Amino acid sequence: MRRLNSHDDFTPLKEVVVGSAANYVGHDRDVSFELFHHENLSGFRSDWAYPRLTRTVSGHRESWAIKERYAEELHEDVEALAAVLAGLGAVVHRPLPLPPDAAPIAGLGWEAAPTPALNIRDNTLILGDEIIETPPAIRSRYLETRLLAPVLTTYWENGARWTTMPRPTLTDMSFDLSYARDTATTLGGPTEAVDDPQPSPYDVGVEMMLDGAQVLRLGRDLVVNVAQANHARGAEWLQRHLGDRYRVHRVWRMADNHIDSMLLALKPGVFLARHDGIRDLMPEPLRSWRYIVPPEPDAGAFPVYDDYEDLILTSPYIDLNVLSVDENTVLVNEDCTGLVKTLDAAGFTTVPVRHRHRRLFGGGFHCFTLDTVREGAREDYLS
Repeated sequence: MRRLNSHDDFTPLKEVVVGSAANYVGHDRDVSFELFHHENLSGFRSDWAYPRLTRTVSGHRESWAIKERYAEELHEDVEALAAVLAGLGAVVHRPLPLPPDAAPIAGLGWEAAPTPALNIRDNTLILGDEIIETPPAIRSRYLETRLLAPVLTTYWENGARWTTMPRPTLTDMSFDLSYARDTATTLGGPTEAVDDPQPSPYDVGVEMMLDGAQVLRLGRDLVVNVAQANHARGAEWLQRHLGDRYRVHRVWRMADNHIDSMLLALKPGVFLARHDGIRDLMPEPLRSWRYIVPPEPDAGAFPVYDDYEDLILTSPYIDLNVLSVDENTVLVNEDCTGLVKTLDAAGFTTVPVRHRHRRLFGGGFHCFTLDTVREGAREDYLS
């Protein structure tokens, strides 16, 4: 294992952690889950024919089972992704698998069933030689980084710095509800309103919450998506912590939280973007970069699910969530032929990889991976 060194998403990849889908059997639907996935739960399906929570009150949760076939196929696809990366020359590390009989985890006033460390980009941010564990917004993912602890510990033993951002208490009152309430009219029809949060003796007010997948890494520059006050607090902590080592650029509501299905840097000067209007949201020095916009997703490229039984967690644009092995080579979902053709025409070498149920499990290849060693340095790409 080399020393931790990762400043971007496009210089040659040498070591990477690939998440685990083992024993991903269901979702704990509580207020934290509903808020985090609000845009996709209510924006891309009709709410008259979509499974919703009956209540979202303090302490209430419902376990939403995932069909065994889908879970098994997800596991097959993630294992194949790890094999592809190893075949391309990257050293692949893995988190601990979630045990099949994992006990519930609990905080002050809440309890949740843990999820496996699959979308590992979310709760860990790698900046150069520093590991930063970010403050989770979903209760069921509160201890997810503990499944990464053996890998992170080895990097720390090899000289990496290891920081944990302040952990939120995650009571109902911890969440800023403004994004869900401000976007009450969506593509699928009128959304189910988020109930008023319930008070708790453990309330500390609105807390910082920020995922690593909200941060676009460009050497010395970080583009951070901020959609509400929880994110704003997290971005402020990050700026103070990093000092003058990095320039932190906040963008307002590029997405509800994560931006790696909205925008990814493929190499210096080139972005992959959901639409060209993203350019106007970016810091001025980055508006002159090339923005590659693929065709609209083909509805036929996705499995057909049951409106009343299967929970869709991502938009049809999830296949923009690609992973670059270097400045020329990009891992792309084999079913997203329009994106493959677009990148091929732009001069990239695409590596098709299977990922069938990306809309059910909330992630793509960028989400499933954490690049820990790349050859790049903390370059200044904006000057």
